[in-house]
Order: sequence, then C-alpha cells, then structure tokens
Amino acid sequence: MIKMITSRDNDRLKYTRSLLKSKNRFKENKFIIEGYRIATLAIEQEAPVEYVVINEDFEEKDEHIKLIKDFEDRDIEIYKTTNKNFKEIVDTENTQGIVAVSKFEKKDINKGIMDSKFIVILDRIQDPGNMGTIIRTADAAGVDTVVVLKGSVDVYNPKVIRSTMGSIFSMDIVFAEEDVIDILKANGFNIVSSYLGTDNYYDKVDYGEKVALVIGNEANGISDEIIEMSDILVKIPMYGNAESLNAGISSAILLYEIRKKFY
Repeated sequence: MIKMITSRDNDRLKYTRSLLKSKNRFKENKFIIEGYRIATLAIEQEAPVEYVVINEDFEEKDEHIKLIKDFEDRDIEIYKTTNKNFKEIVDTENTQGIVAVSKFEKKDINKGIMDSKFIVILDRIQDPGNMGTIIRTADAAGVDTVVVLKGSVDVYNPKVIRSTMGSIFSMDIVFAEEDVIDILKANGFNIVSSYLGTDNYYDKVDYGEKVALVIGNEANGISDEIIEMSDILVKIPMYGNAESLNAGISSAILLYEIRKKFY
C-alpha cells in the first residue's frame, strides 16, 4: 500500500533529504538510489532497500507500476509525495520520479582481502563519473574488492551511484588509509601502479597471482609514497599526441590485461 506524504516537513522526507549530504550517509550507513533503471537493478540484485519515495507522476507508465509492485512484494514501504516535495530529495533537475534508500556495510580491510586475489585501490579519485565508471569496470573485469583511499570522492554520491549502473550493489568496497598497502603486501599482493617513468609496458609484465592495481588521481596521478611502495610499475603506450588517458579508460585497459593474465 502506497502512503501519501503532503508536508515537506514529514520525517521521512526530512530523513531522505539528509542523505544528500555525505556526512549523513556515513553516519547512517545509507544512501540514495535515484532513477528508474538503478531502482530496477536494486531489485534484480536484491539490494537492502529500506523504503521508496515516488512523485505524483511516476505511476503513469506500466513499467513503473510493475516496479512498485516488485518493491511491495519484498515488503518495502512505498511513499508518494508532491512533485514539489520530491524535487527536494533528488540532486537532478530532470528527475525520473523515484528514489530508494538502501543500506551499505562498512567492511574491514582484513576481511576484504581474505578471499581476494584481484583488488583495485583508488587513490584520491575526484570525479564522480570516473569513480562510478571504475567501479562498474572493476565489477565487469571480475575484481574481488575495491579499496577507496582517503581523499577520494564519496562512493555513495548520487552521481557515482548512477555511473556504476548497479555495480555498487555487487562490488565489495572497503575504505582505508595508505597503510593498506603494507597490509596487502604482507598478504602476498603485488602492488601495481601506472607510472610514465617506467620502461615496462602493461602487456609485457608478469603480474603474479595476487594483484592490487592502483588507480591515481585524475590531475596528479598516484602519490609518490605509493609509487615508492609499488612492486610493479607499468605504462600504457601513447601512439598519438595525447599525454595521458582518462582514469576510467586507463583503468579498463589495465584491469582487463591483468584479468587476462590470471586465466
């Protein structure tokens, strides 16, 4: 049964609005899923959705009505509010009329690496689109765990969530400091970093059996400290005039090459 909310001061709407801020997302261990496609993927991947809010126009399409029924079949509460109120709980101008609130788990790095052999470390990735693309690509390439270092954009930013295209629900994500490098090395991982100063091309390297690939900041690359701690430095050749590749593109090339070497 859909419950109607008319007041913008309703506690449910106020709580949902609060999750637009990163500090509240991490305080509550919850984030906002916005849009029909990502909400559908949340159902398909059995994400831990707590409740859904729709606007006045959402039920005008048959596929939207079916999606609401899918949430109801999982005993997830559905709320409807005015279009005006709804605009205050989303971060897009052209809203699709649905948001869901889902839980996330803060995972310990030691647990995150126990069954892993293929890890991605994100070193101060700033662009939400890049962050989402890398998580999505890591999922596609069979990465076991994504480690997000301090200084990176919030993984649960709504723009990141949309860019992951559902991979946020299936990818194990761990938040860590730079000392994670020592932990990974102690557990037999080769730390692999992209570095223009090396002579090693990415497709000519033996990566070993357990790999942690570092993806660096869009403007400044991987930190000097991590470069110094890396076991393997590789580069992607530039055949044209471009100096470098977008972080999302370079990560895809390296991830699939490492994956190929595993099998």
